[in-house]
Amino acid sequence: MPTGLPTIPETITVHLGPPGSDAQNITVPFVDYIKNVASSEIYPTWPESAIRANIYAQISFALNRIYTEYYRSRGYDFDITNTTQNDQYFVPGRDYFENISRIVDEIFDSYIRRQGVVEPLFAQYCDGVQTQCPGLSQWGTVTLAEQGQIPYEILQHYYGDNIDIVTDVPLTAPDTSVPSVPLRLGMAGDDVRVLQIRLNRISKNYPAIPKISPVDGYFGGETEEAVREYQRIFNLTPDGVVGRATWYSILRIYNSVKKIAELNSEGITLEEVSRQFPEVLQQGSEGTGVRLLQYFLSYIAAFVPTVQPTGIDGFFGPATTQSVRSFQQNYSLPVTGIVDEATWYAIYNAYQGLIASIPPQFMEGTTVPYPGFALRVGTENEYVTVLQEYLNYIGKTYTQIPYVPVTGYFGALTYNAVSAFQRLFGLEEDGVADVETWNAIAEVYEDLYSGSTTTPGQYPGYTITAE
Repeated sequence: MPTGLPTIPETITVHLGPPGSDAQNITVPFVDYIKNVASSEIYPTWPESAIRANIYAQISFALNRIYTEYYRSRGYDFDITNTTQNDQYFVPGRDYFENISRIVDEIFDSYIRRQGVVEPLFAQYCDGVQTQCPGLSQWGTVTLAEQGQIPYEILQHYYGDNIDIVTDVPLTAPDTSVPSVPLRLGMAGDDVRVLQIRLNRISKNYPAIPKISPVDGYFGGETEEAVREYQRIFNLTPDGVVGRATWYSILRIYNSVKKIAELNSEGITLEEVSRQFPEVLQQGSEGTGVRLLQYFLSYIAAFVPTVQPTGIDGFFGPATTQSVRSFQQNYSLPVTGIVDEATWYAIYNAYQGLIASIPPQFMEGTTVPYPGFALRVGTENEYVTVLQEYLNYIGKTYTQIPYVPVTGYFGALTYNAVSAFQRLFGLEEDGVADVETWNAIAEVYEDLYSGSTTTPGQYPGYTITAE
């Protein structure tokens, strides 16, 4: 996945068939691709607010595919397909509707994202008549527009209140994260550093991969051995060289262990957490209420070993049923696997109790949720202490970030460290730790810390004993 903030690509490569088919690839200007999709999927006679809401979703969908390199990290040589089972409907050579073309020209450099999240929202949608989905209903947008809702309100109706529309996004030449030349022994640079961080993170789930220490951007013997072991595990030629195939394979597995390249890649943020009981949830239920339930259960399971974790996909399947049953058994509720009002509030209260019990202080390997307010010059509290600890830990790898004394007071030195982080990771450089910057700092810290935890023998050359 590219580093930094998303940009609008000049072109996009479309595969004219399902993934894995022998269909043709065509490369078209990104703005023309959106005009084509919009003209193929929606009607020009719809209210303008409905048209704009749909186009925002179509742009964001395509940018998510590009930004996460969803297909390229799986070995394909295209960015998106034209099959509606996987992506958006694109008809080569079709004409565009005049009003749709005009609107796309106005807003093609915009996209939707969750608040506090960098990547474009994977804005799932369907027609809402013949097919149903947990995202936007295309015909439903018409009804909302006729009721007087503006595009942003329509998008909030389907994707939640915690979304932003990012505008005036820069247009850049097509780009991928793959290095211009294969990485091999003796090379150095930021690409090598990214490689080392990702391999260390993957090694948490695949401990046969030896740890790389230090993460210094130099492709030495440890890095080569980690690459070889990765290649052996994932059936690649074990030559220790990171070419295109190995780079994208590492990206794909890294995205998988981070769970950032699928439908719910943006995760659950604090703004989404609602206490309100949605409805009775049981096997077969789906939607936002189920997704929240799964988030609560997964969080509780991290602290209560007798509660089984479940995936966060918005569908109440057998794994979620078993997780609910384990919670009910653990908390002396009727073990039904059905989330009625009593079970919902018991789960919510258990979640809130765990949140309240975590002191807002630095804990090794644990990322503290965003406190709900921005930290800036003059702020003094325990969250500033956490911020300073995170920055100092990150600074051991990214030496551009200056060390800051851990005082709990946000002064000039902390401002400089936050600004250096923002500059390095493509965020707005204002020296303020708002939700976006806090989440980015926490994610990088968690990546680096998780990548440094070891099992016996993971560092080559000497043995690490188990604690």
